Amino acid sequence: MIRIEKVKDIYGALIDGPSIPSKQNITINNSNLTLLPALIDPHVHFRTPGHEYKEDWRAASQAAIRGGYTTVFDMPNTLPPTITQTYLKEKKTLIDAQLKEVDIPLRYHLFFGADKKHLDEIVKVKEDIIGIKVFMGCSTGNLVIDDDESLEKVFCIAAENNLLVAVHAEDEQLLQQRKHEFLDRKEYAVHSEIRSVQVACRAVKKAIALTKRYQTRLYILHVSSQEEVRLIDHAKQAGLPVYAETTPHHLFLDTAAYPLLKGKAVVNPPLRLAADRKALFSAIHAGIIDTIGSDHAPHTPAEKEQPYGECPSGMPGIETTLSLLLNAHYENLLSLEEIISLTSKRAREIFNLEKTNDMVLVDLKKEIKISDKDLKTKCGWSPYAGMVLHGCPVYTIFNNYCYQTN
Repeated sequence: MIRIEKVKDIYGALIDGPSIPSKQNITINNSNLTLLPALIDPHVHFRTPGHEYKEDWRAASQAAIRGGYTTVFDMPNTLPPTITQTYLKEKKTLIDAQLKEVDIPLRYHLFFGADKKHLDEIVKVKEDIIGIKVFMGCSTGNLVIDDDESLEKVFCIAAENNLLVAVHAEDEQLLQQRKHEFLDRKEYAVHSEIRSVQVACRAVKKAIALTKRYQTRLYILHVSSQEEVRLIDHAKQAGLPVYAETTPHHLFLDTAAYPLLKGKAVVNPPLRLAADRKALFSAIHAGIIDTIGSDHAPHTPAEKEQPYGECPSGMPGIETTLSLLLNAHYENLLSLEEIISLTSKRAREIFNLEKTNDMVLVDLKKEIKISDKDLKTKCGWSPYAGMVLHGCPVYTIFNNYCYQTN
């Protein structure tokens, strides 16, 4: 039996939590701990199949639990990409085998990749996926929908089958144009100029217009700028089924990070200005931003040390997101209610997930220093290494089992 006694609720009142049937015999009695719902990460890249040297579900599940997450949604830009029913089944088989090896029954759902040559596969898998992922601009891998006719077909198919469309909103045509304009620039920071806010906004406008036409549920991934926020706000006020996600790196890092992090700061969409970070926090307070996805996208340190143009985009994040959010609460930037909404409540509502009894116990005041050597992720590094944060998960509880994380 797992017994939870004399912990705090989010308002600071002492409560007794539930007693959970378990093979473990544990009593948690600590008034320094606060009880929260376990986290849902709607945006991860656990790299299986094809890139297990960067990450796999054995390591990533441990990183997730350490970060307070018990549910994740994995993206389709793997090798091969998840663009057919056969590839989807093969991916699930691999994931289940890797989770069984470490005995962590992590809850997961899979996005299906939109590929212009395989759009007929979408209907075949509609009962087995959490949504359709559309890369409107090239990112990691070769999945991209770069023509209006194919993009419109995806939104039409999704609407007809009550499927959500999640978009990586960067306009491929404008992106290629800007790459050509900046060919002679090789510093890492040029990444934020090439993939400008204009590149993102052009794609966001196009996606919202298609949602208006077809009433397709639209989930805009990794919103990074105040201009995107304005477009999404207008769409929501018009009553369109549009939802917005941001990431920890867009909330807590900006272009000032390039000199220190170098290639480790390269992500898609790129880091923005400090003013954009401030706008994202305001959008959370206003209810415009619905969720936070870690966009956990590991690459090896050696890959990230390559020159700009060869250095792949992406950074790990699932292990550190909750501590960053709790530190923001410590600094009076976020309320606990907002953190719960961002990390579990809204994702459950948007994606129609069943309720669970999964929970995480956090210490709101415990001081931790992020260290690469302590990480569970296979890539073994964090852009936040060296940061001192106030607040961290201590226990993650799900499937009748208690995992101590700190």
